[in-house]
Amino acid sequence: MKNVLPEKIDIFLVVNSQAIEEHFNKNDPSPFYKRQLSHEFEEYINRIKAPARRHTSIEYKVTCKTESDKQYTEPLMYAIRRHFANVMLARQGEFERFKRRNYIVLFVGLAIILLSHILIPKLIKDQGGIESAILTGIDIFSWVMMWQPIDNLLFHWNSHLKEINTIKKLTEAPVIYTDELQQ
Repeated sequence: MKNVLPEKIDIFLVVNSQAIEEHFNKNDPSPFYKRQLSHEFEEYINRIKAPARRHTSIEYKVTCKTESDKQYTEPLMYAIRRHFANVMLARQGEFERFKRRNYIVLFVGLAIILLSHILIPKLIKDQGGIESAILTGIDIFSWVMMWQPIDNLLFHWNSHLKEINTIKKLTEAPVIYTDELQQ
């Protein structure tokens, strides 16, 4: 049976004076809005966002029992958005390094191929079969050398863009307040 992926993902958060400490790193003495997220809380969000597709919408559903609990929501959401904005910058940097590395390998490989196709026939005089065997070997070597960057540039960039898109959605997701706990 086909695995159906959700069109909308809800991230449920409980915010009150006791639960707010669980969302942050306990060793961080900064104010709430500048604190680092706890590892468990970050893993919770990452597990929930894992099945997200390109067009999946993400919402934060915040449960506050009292009106005074809403004062903790803004610093928590600021910390979550700041954290994932930093993660998004890191992922964008990884994607740029991925592209740059593969383009460099591709162009270095092309330069080696061009040089070998120009220089080897000049070094090896017209001796019949040996020259064609060496050039055929160079052709095979060049395709083996070029396969990985071509494969990466054609087929492996989409996972990077999907991750960046999902993290961007986490930084821009709307907050919806609820009064009852979700099961």
